[in-house]
Amino acid sequence: MPEQSNDYRVVVFGAAGVGKSSLVLRFVRGTFRETYIPTIEDTYRQVISCDKNICTLQITDTTGSHQFPAMQRLSISKGHAFILVYSVTSRQSMEELQPIYDQICQIKGDIQKIPIMLVGNKSDETQRELDASEGEALASQWKCSFMETSAKMNYNVQELFQELLNLEKRRTVSLQVDGKKSKQQKKKDKLKGKCSVM
Repeated sequence: MPEQSNDYRVVVFGAAGVGKSSLVLRFVRGTFRETYIPTIEDTYRQVISCDKNICTLQITDTTGSHQFPAMQRLSISKGHAFILVYSVTSRQSMEELQPIYDQICQIKGDIQKIPIMLVGNKSDETQRELDASEGEALASQWKCSFMETSAKMNYNVQELFQELLNLEKRRTVSLQVDGKKSKQQKKKDKLKGKCSVM
C-alpha cells in the first residue's frame, strides 16, 4: 500500500514501564489499564487538521526494550515528531533517553525544526526520584519542550499532543479538525429555528 503523504507521524520512545502505551491509550481511547503489558510496536491513528485539510495523526508506540535497534532507526527516519518519555519515579529511565535523543539527532540532522517533547510521566506518584526542574534542565539542554503528565489521572495528556503539534513549524497541525462541524452538528444547526413535523 503506498504511503500516505498526509499522515503526520509521531513516535513515542522511552524505557520499559514508563507509561508510553498508557499515555497513547489515554489520548486515543480515553482509557487506562493498571496492568503492565510490554509493547513490541503498536500504531494508533487519530484524525487531525493539517494545513486546513483533514489528515491522520499516526502515533507509533515503540518497545521499551533495546532488542530491536533496526525498528528504532526506521521509526526515527519515518517520524515527523517525537515524544521522549521517562518516569518521574526512575532516574535511570531519564538516562536511557540520551542514546535515543542522540540517534534522533544523528538520523534527522538539524533537529531545530523537529518537534520533540520530553515528558516526565507518572507525576501523580509520591515516590519521585526526579523533580520537574530536572526535566526542565534536560529539555533546555536538548532545546526541546518539556511537560509532566499522568496517564493514570489524565493529567496533561491532551495538552501534550496539542503542544507537540504546536511545535510543528513546517505546516499547521491541530487536534481540532479546523472548525469543520460534524454532519450531525450541521444537521442540528440547519434545524435550529425551523419547525419539523413529527
